[in-house]
Amino acid sequence: MPSGGVLNYARPQMDTTTSRRVPLVMGIAVPVLLLDQATKFWAESALTGRAPIPVLGEFLQLRLLYNPGAAFSIGAGSTWIFTIVAAVAVVLLARYGMQPQTRLRASALALMLGGATTHLLDRLFRPPGFARGHVVDFLDYNGWFVGNVADIALVCGAILLVLLSFTPTKQPAE
Repeated sequence: MPSGGVLNYARPQMDTTTSRRVPLVMGIAVPVLLLDQATKFWAESALTGRAPIPVLGEFLQLRLLYNPGAAFSIGAGSTWIFTIVAAVAVVLLARYGMQPQTRLRASALALMLGGATTHLLDRLFRPPGFARGHVVDFLDYNGWFVGNVADIALVCGAILLVLLSFTPTKQPAE
């Protein structure tokens, strides 16, 4: 019993330390990375040399491409720049993802961290060479663009962050 014989029933301060975010962020980012790399491995083994395979007619097809650039193959001759940008993004997303914040915001950052990390790994270790590697894309969306699982995670994380920006700011919850 505290001094003075009075019980203190106040709610304890929530622990919002970085260590509490590690399991959440890694629990999302690592599966995104593993799923993306596994599907890229599958795509290379199953789709190499094949014509596009319709999944939902022409709206969604499986078609293997190697992307040296960014979205829509922009900047194909500057792969090394995208490697640097991806490395910076991974560091910033990891840093912000581990900071005290709501679970939803940390989850959004973790989705983006997983996607950015797997793209960085492609840039670092895939042909044609270190820091110049091409990203494996295989999901063709009606000919508008071709992407992969990491792209889906990046877009979903970004959309979630935008949606969260419209909600009132609350204290980080555990």
